[in-house]
Amino acid sequence: MNIATLLRRATADHAGQVALRLDETEIGYAQFAEQGARFAAHLHETGLAPGERVGFFLPNCPEYLIGLLGTWQAGAVGVPLNYLFPDGPLRHAIIDAGLTRLVALPGDVERLTTLLDGAAPEILTTGPGGGFAAALAAHEPVHTVIPRLDRDDALIMYTSGSTGVPKGVRQTHRNITAQVDGVIDLYQLTAADHVLNCMPLFHVGGLQLGSLPILLRGGQITFMPRWDVTVWLDLVQRLRPTFGGLISTMMIDVGNRTMQQPVVLDSFRICMFGGSRTPTAAIERLEAGTGIRGVEIYGQTEQSGLAVSYAPGDVRRSNSMGKPLEQVVSTRVVPVDGGADLEPGEEGVGELWVQGDAVTPGYWGVEAPEKWSDGWFRTGDLMSRDADGYLYYVDRIDDMIVSGGENVFPQMVEEHLAGHPDLAEVAVIGTAHERWVEQVTAVVVPKRAGLTVEEITQWCATNPNLRGMHKPRRIEIVEALPRTGSGKLNRPELRRMFT
Repeated sequence: MNIATLLRRATADHAGQVALRLDETEIGYAQFAEQGARFAAHLHETGLAPGERVGFFLPNCPEYLIGLLGTWQAGAVGVPLNYLFPDGPLRHAIIDAGLTRLVALPGDVERLTTLLDGAAPEILTTGPGGGFAAALAAHEPVHTVIPRLDRDDALIMYTSGSTGVPKGVRQTHRNITAQVDGVIDLYQLTAADHVLNCMPLFHVGGLQLGSLPILLRGGQITFMPRWDVTVWLDLVQRLRPTFGGLISTMMIDVGNRTMQQPVVLDSFRICMFGGSRTPTAAIERLEAGTGIRGVEIYGQTEQSGLAVSYAPGDVRRSNSMGKPLEQVVSTRVVPVDGGADLEPGEEGVGELWVQGDAVTPGYWGVEAPEKWSDGWFRTGDLMSRDADGYLYYVDRIDDMIVSGGENVFPQMVEEHLAGHPDLAEVAVIGTAHERWVEQVTAVVVPKRAGLTVEEITQWCATNPNLRGMHKPRRIEIVEALPRTGSGKLNRPELRRMFT
């Protein structure tokens, strides 16, 4: 079934309620449906065929979701483009997807046309005088939805491409509806929920977790087009959202900002955090500074979003991401040496394999047989699992450090090093060593001016978890850590910086 049918049903059920908000602009459900239907009419009348790709190169804004609704209603495929992509990956994604139309800010048109050198799709700009608004004004809304089957693509979402050109992850109508239903059921979302959405819509956290579940339940979405910790704190106190999410970097910003000047933020029922493993010290700082007990999330673009989390009321287990969403994915923990699957409670670490309704059928135009095994998608993430089925993230397979013949998981070192009171952020990578082959290298962002490598080294020597093979043998102090467009730590870039 076309997801546009479900969205239009929700807009009819909640026609008198606010759907979207940005600054002082509010758009009700009835207006949301009408504008989406006008955009669908424009696509029809300009010759768009079902299955064509329509791109969105925008920060968070109402036009994003209006455009996606119209795209789906017209039977087309939405392509959310990472707004933080540099020129190379952006050009690749636009050409690779074969976009025929692209919605963008007026200020980005010159960059896009120069970048694509005459190969640009039709660009519809946002804003009062832009082509997107003109397209809506020029057409009456259509009320038909072009049929799409569950297996048909609804989205192509490009990965950040930190290890090469980005790959387009195909997400079908079934993938997305299964994911959204799973989120609604897990978090018990209702029309009374209001999300403050600072997670980008080009990311599954902003779209499949933060927006579509709320729209299908008739709740409200308040957008933040760019991250600003001061603005976020102000909006939470004024608007009192019940639902939201923070990329780990954002969570660290909030914890650091409120550590000395706590504020009470008690409106959230669910405040998710994830994107990469978050050290316990950062989780504790957030709770101490705001009262928010964050809900850990794990997922990937290839899983259409959320795959592991906690339900409301669940007691959080230290360092655990929670349990798999069994209505959405089935999971296995497979040893990297190819042995038998690890059973719940069995000691050891293995790669998480998944299959299910939310798992992508594949990449756009790219064969990747190494990512699948007998119908199971190999996530590349190493996990352990306790006797009750709770999963514990260990590391990425390709991030593991082998020092003196021993395996060292960088994020385990980061977990303990993040407890240093004068460090805002930490990252651990392996760099070359003449004796150990690889050494544990810590790259840190200080909170206190004047912090020295010697002081950090002395502190590490007092921590029993940072000795032996886990000892940071090299420490580098930087002003900021490199990030991918989705806000995750860019380890390949970090390795390039310090090789």
